[in-house]
Amino acid sequence: MKLALARILLAAGLLSTLGGCTRGMSDLREWVAQQKAMKGAPLQPLPVVKTFESFTYSDQGQRDPFSPSPLELNGYGGNGNGPRPDANRPKQPLEAFPLDSLKMVGTIGTGANIEALIKDPTGVIHRVHRNNYLGQNDGHVTDITLDHVDLTELIPNGNGGWMERQATIALSGQ
Repeated sequence: MKLALARILLAAGLLSTLGGCTRGMSDLREWVAQQKAMKGAPLQPLPVVKTFESFTYSDQGQRDPFSPSPLELNGYGGNGNGPRPDANRPKQPLEAFPLDSLKMVGTIGTGANIEALIKDPTGVIHRVHRNNYLGQNDGHVTDITLDHVDLTELIPNGNGGWMERQATIALSGQ
C-alpha cells in the first residue's frame, strides 16, 4: 500500500513539473518576435580590390628572382656539369647516421697519419682517415686536426643538381 501511494505521489509530482514547463511561454514568444522584427545594422560596403601592375625584370636590367641564377645554370643546376654523388662507391658504416649525431672523441697519430676517433649514436667508436665518408649527405673528409674534422657534403640544390657545403665535427668536451 505504501508502495502504491509512493507511485501515485511520484506520478503527481512528475505531472505537475511537466505542467509547469508549458506555462509562461508567451513572453518568450513575444521577445523572439520583437527580435525578428528589428532591423540589423547596415553592412559595410566591400573594399575596392586594388589592381597591381606587372613588373618585367628584363626591362630594368635586373635578374628575375623566380628564374635560375647564372650559378645554377653554369655547373650547379640539373644539367650534369656540377658535383654529384658517386653512385658506384660502396657506402661506409658512418654514412648510416646523420652528421649531427656523430661526435669526435679524440685523435690517434700526428701529421699525415692522423686519424680521428668518431663515436656513432650506438656508442661504437670508429677510426676515420682523410678521404673517408660520413653523414647522410656524402660527407667527404678533407682534413683532420687535433680538435676537429673538416668535410665537404653534397646536398641537393633544388634544381635537380648538387652543391657542396662545408661542415665540421668538433672535438666534444664530454
